[in-house]
Amino acid sequence: MYEALFGNETAEKSLLYIVNYGEGHINGIASTFEISPGQVQRTLKKLEAGGILVSQFSGNARMFKINPRLVFKKELTVLLEKILMSLPKEVIKKYYRQRRRPRRTGKEL
Repeated sequence: MYEALFGNETAEKSLLYIVNYGEGHINGIASTFEISPGQVQRTLKKLEAGGILVSQFSGNARMFKINPRLVFKKELTVLLEKILMSLPKEVIKKYYRQRRRPRRTGKEL
């Protein structure tokens, strides 16, 4: 819906994912939205080259997050959070409410 604003649908989905979860990696974003990892990688690299995202390695995974030194970080984050709130509940539940913490050992499902 907002791909015209962000350039393409992959950029929109990637930015919403990163704002929702705080950070994200290529395969996590690709598997969540069922997009090819190559497409996500190109988009994240382009956003990183533009100064919107920064990345760092966590183990062997490159984690991307919003650049804390970005001049309009606060405004971008507020805009993306408003977009998240305007999405239908089914979309939010499917893509943006995934369990992120591990379960306790031995705990029943």
